[in-house]
Amino acid sequence: MTDASRWHVATLAEKRAETASASTLILDVDGWPGHRAGQHVDVRLTGEDGYQAQRSYSIASAPEDGRLELTVERIDDGEVSPYLVEDMLPGDALELRGPIGLWFTWDAVADGGPLLLVAGGSGVVPLRAMLRHRAVAGPGVQARLLLSARSAGDVIYARELDAPDGWERFTTLTRSTPPGWTGYDRRIDRAMLEEVAFAPAQQPRIFVCGPTAFVETAAAALVDLGHDSARVKTERFGPTG
Repeated sequence: MTDASRWHVATLAEKRAETASASTLILDVDGWPGHRAGQHVDVRLTGEDGYQAQRSYSIASAPEDGRLELTVERIDDGEVSPYLVEDMLPGDALELRGPIGLWFTWDAVADGGPLLLVAGGSGVVPLRAMLRHRAVAGPGVQARLLLSARSAGDVIYARELDAPDGWERFTTLTRSTPPGWTGYDRRIDRAMLEEVAFAPAQQPRIFVCGPTAFVETAAAALVDLGHDSARVKTERFGPTG
């Protein structure tokens, strides 16, 4: 059993912009024990004066990926995210602890499918780890992603998600849509989930991640549609997550 309480030194190997406000940090982690799709880590930064700030971030990479990836969305008045998104450079180091969390995880072999993923904004990060894991360990598992974002420019992993590998993607844009848009253009609701979700009789594994209000609305609608609440796993984050 790994010691998730241990702090590891992580060095930035590469940084990739995902949107105007979000970047993926590709890290080399000294002594990283491995993780499950859906887990997260605590990140700690220490200033020259000894002041420390700590935040939690979902792991974006699959267990099978060679490096650990975190995708961070900048919070303008945040203590940690502006540095990670804008200022951290290859070769810079930070500390991280984990992996953390066993509830919000999916294993392609042990858990199987169908797999329904519902994401609000940066809530797509741990779900992307699940889709990457599926591609390697369970490509035959039926999977669908319903993604909500403010606009097309706010969709994290847009290029990657534009080419589903054996799974289905549905997107709703809640504030603005580009010319010719054929997807949904409202907040996720019961009617949308009824159209997109697998039938309750198929007993899908369901993961919902995003802001608290988004998660509560989507989870309640899924249960109302007849899905077993024990199979609807949720992860919420607040404005500083």
